[in-house]
Amino acid sequence: MRPRRLGALAVAVLAVVGVTTVLGTSGTALAHGSMTYPGSRTYHCYEDGRTNGNGDLNPANPACAAAVALGGKQPLWDWFGNLISQAGGKHREIIADGDLCGPTAKYDAYNLPRADWPVTNLRAGAPITFRYNAWAPHPGTWDQYVTKDGFDVTKPLKWSDLEPAPFDSVLNPPLANGEYAWNATLPNKTGRHIIYSIWQRTDSPEAFYSCSDVVFSGGSSGDTQAPTAPGTPTATATSSSVALSWGAATDNTGVTGYQVYREAGANDALVATTTTTSATVTGLTASTAYEFYVVARDAAGNTSPPSSAVSVTTTGGGGTPGGTCSVTYTTPSVWSGGFTANVAVKNTGASAVSAWQLAWDVPSGESITSAWSAEVVVSGGKATAKGVSWNSSIAPGATVSFGFNGTAGGNPAKPAAFTLGGATCASA
Repeated sequence: MRPRRLGALAVAVLAVVGVTTVLGTSGTALAHGSMTYPGSRTYHCYEDGRTNGNGDLNPANPACAAAVALGGKQPLWDWFGNLISQAGGKHREIIADGDLCGPTAKYDAYNLPRADWPVTNLRAGAPITFRYNAWAPHPGTWDQYVTKDGFDVTKPLKWSDLEPAPFDSVLNPPLANGEYAWNATLPNKTGRHIIYSIWQRTDSPEAFYSCSDVVFSGGSSGDTQAPTAPGTPTATATSSSVALSWGAATDNTGVTGYQVYREAGANDALVATTTTTSATVTGLTASTAYEFYVVARDAAGNTSPPSSAVSVTTTGGGGTPGGTCSVTYTTPSVWSGGFTANVAVKNTGASAVSAWQLAWDVPSGESITSAWSAEVVVSGGKATAKGVSWNSSIAPGATVSFGFNGTAGGNPAKPAAFTLGGATCASA
């Protein structure tokens, strides 16, 4: 865990009062996106800096100006770059309390606990369309948290200051005009809060973070009553999909949506979000057993206990070669008795493949000893690779890659065929 730095920042604030720093022009943009509505701290400060910069970035807002004095202007030129490359879903493990808004040294100044950051005014419990800049688009899951009642913005933001569950989660929202946009319902809050957004890519362990300072009106604090658990889902399976439906949950203020999860051991996968009581999970493997459960959410961000899980097995199926996928298989390293293989799986279909599973027959005389970026299981001579928490979905046109080490009596052979969700993939 990275050591805390806020003590040093506080000293630096005093040290830079009245000092003018000469900075260079914008560097190369290296990263990929941030919340634009409600705007993140880096986005608001960038826009403020542009307004007052005459071609440079000179923010007038006191908090933004203090951040520039501490951390320079490059974080604003790269306002969409607040990321950790190897997060892999372990956000609470690798980000220290007080570092949530800027988890790396480059963006540390945006952790300053101040009451004068730019804010967005919102109405509690109202519908909202979140907008998130897609400087470089990637598939993934967005989780939006809000601070608890009584949060003090003049103190460092800690994980314990956030409500325990996100009030909104979305998988692969639609992309248009350079931004992701999706609809949600705001929590029932009042006064000053922070909306904390985590975008975890599913094609990489990379994750992005943003703090949006907001003021809620029209709300009443204190709704801590969670919805009841949804009914146990019923399931109808094909060779590559499962249609689920369940009984509605109830809540004192009203249920605003449901999240569908696939049981996967310690890291259950979010596979669908919906405002109705049904969902279809696609991209599954033929003749494979799955378990799904559902969680309800209300306007205050309270989440229900999970429903009972439903077990379902997809039907047997064939598939048309190259129908929805292509696979590139290479062996970049071969030695006496062993080899390393790399596998790249491309979704050539028109819809995302959630909770993907790739299957193939292990060539005679070979075995798989270890794997990375996927969970690989071998049974009866057939290998099955499943996505892990950060790459469990493949967007249309996107590729996920994994690798493994194996043993072989001679030169390793390329598997004869690969199937994704029961459909045979083309060989690239």
